[in-house]
Amino acid sequence: MEKTELRKSAIAQLKNHSKSDKQAIEKKLTTHLVTSTLWKNANTIGITMAQGYEWETKLIIEHAWEQNKTICVPKCNPVDKKLTFYQLTSYDQLEIVYYNLKEPKPNRANEIGKAAIDLLIVPGLVFDKSGFRIGFGGGYYDRFLMDYPNETASLMHQNQIVEELPREEFDLPVHYLITDKGINRIK
Repeated sequence: MEKTELRKSAIAQLKNHSKSDKQAIEKKLTTHLVTSTLWKNANTIGITMAQGYEWETKLIIEHAWEQNKTICVPKCNPVDKKLTFYQLTSYDQLEIVYYNLKEPKPNRANEIGKAAIDLLIVPGLVFDKSGFRIGFGGGYYDRFLMDYPNETASLMHQNQIVEELPREEFDLPVHYLITDKGINRIK
């Protein structure tokens, strides 16, 4: 299957979860993440603001705040397709931008350098057992990961994992797959 078809199929599958099933899965994903050594060793965590059918990230963000961890969320630059992360201390720092994404207002948040992010939660739609992923198609994370020096993980339901995905030379795998069943270390 081509990436476009895999992307469409994954979105349809994610939208098919009932609200209660989705919440139960999100609770398991959050528990597996926040009780892991990976989490405990991270002081600064990069994560997106989920929307719609994506796995909700607010539980994770709020858990980090309770533990005095630094949370940073990305702002997309559509001109060069690059991400810049900003510290998030309140949802008031967010604005709604294109595609209904919630992103930080740069004038209301401090920029966090790439190397300062200990753990990056990388979004995606479909993953393979080697940690490669198909995201939303913009290539933002592929560019960011090229010289990102620290740990990466992705959140997914077990049925979002396939044996192998089509790859391109710039694709990079994540280090950990966090599913509703537990955490799989890739590297």
